[in-house]
Amino acid sequence: MSGPNIGKGMDMRRYTVTEQDHKLIDLALAVLRENFDDGVYRHTVGCALRCKNGKVYQGVNCDAIHGSCAEYITMGSAVSAGERAFDTIVAVHDKQEGYVVSPCGNCRQMLFEYCPDIMVLVRDEVGELIKVRARDLLPFAWEPVEIEL
Repeated sequence: MSGPNIGKGMDMRRYTVTEQDHKLIDLALAVLRENFDDGVYRHTVGCALRCKNGKVYQGVNCDAIHGSCAEYITMGSAVSAGERAFDTIVAVHDKQEGYVVSPCGNCRQMLFEYCPDIMVLVRDEVGELIKVRARDLLPFAWEPVEIEL
């Protein structure tokens, strides 16, 4: 079996985490703290997305029977505002050590499809804050293909 994603992600390249990235984490924590609710609405994850033009969008998860992750909410806000060029995204949980949490599988697939080269802030296996491309978080990803009719 072969394809453009076979074997990708195995040697994940790490990029330098910048002061701008730490500010993005602070913005994600701010939106979470402003909207935190672990009761009825369960807003427990915050997200911040920096676009290539420098504009930042924030969001929180909407967790219910068919909830939506903070990354989806935030990306939807940016896309609804006309954004199409994305730089870096981060998700945070107030109770997580170091705050930064990795995107779930659905979010990884969404990021791969919308912006495979967006930088994603995550913690590695020893808890170090790292920055990687979305495409590297989802090896062997399904890719949409155009079908001629």
